[in-house]
Amino acid sequence: MTDIYDCHEKLQRDAQFLCSHEGMDTELVDRLVLQLNRIYPQILSDKEAHRFRNLSVPTKVRLAELLTHLYVKGEEACHEFYRGLHLHAEDVYTSLPTRVTQTDAADPQWTFIATSSQDRYVLNDRGPRFFLSCFSFVVGFAMFYFYKEGDTLRCTGPFLHCSAAALSKGAKDVLISYAEV
Repeated sequence: MTDIYDCHEKLQRDAQFLCSHEGMDTELVDRLVLQLNRIYPQILSDKEAHRFRNLSVPTKVRLAELLTHLYVKGEEACHEFYRGLHLHAEDVYTSLPTRVTQTDAADPQWTFIATSSQDRYVLNDRGPRFFLSCFSFVVGFAMFYFYKEGDTLRCTGPFLHCSAAALSKGAKDVLISYAEV
């Protein structure tokens, strides 16, 4: 929220979305009411906060009444509601219709470049285990090639015994028997 003076209009446009969003549950509405009551008692008095925290009234109805109340209170009340929503439920805040249209209008070309560059540089989707197994194979092959003489291979025997711990039974037997020879 960069401009404090258009929160009033944004709240009017976002009200239907907020009342229908499943992320606006009882706990979140209570946290928002408590924050507005404790930090800004001029926006939400104790009596009003008690009314908006009444659990006998459904959450959607309490939220609609709270948004109407904040809209009547003015620009500062709407701004503080958005600040509390940003603090307590960032996922709901970023998915607001007024926020989504702002980010799309800000630079639609940048979002296209960011999504297309991620797809372009993916080499494989096999994950880190595949990379580690290939890397281990190459390191093992390099050690084998470098220490192919019999005298120098004896110093790598303990290392080869330890490195065989994660291999399958057949590969482990071959590697250990080669290290003992």
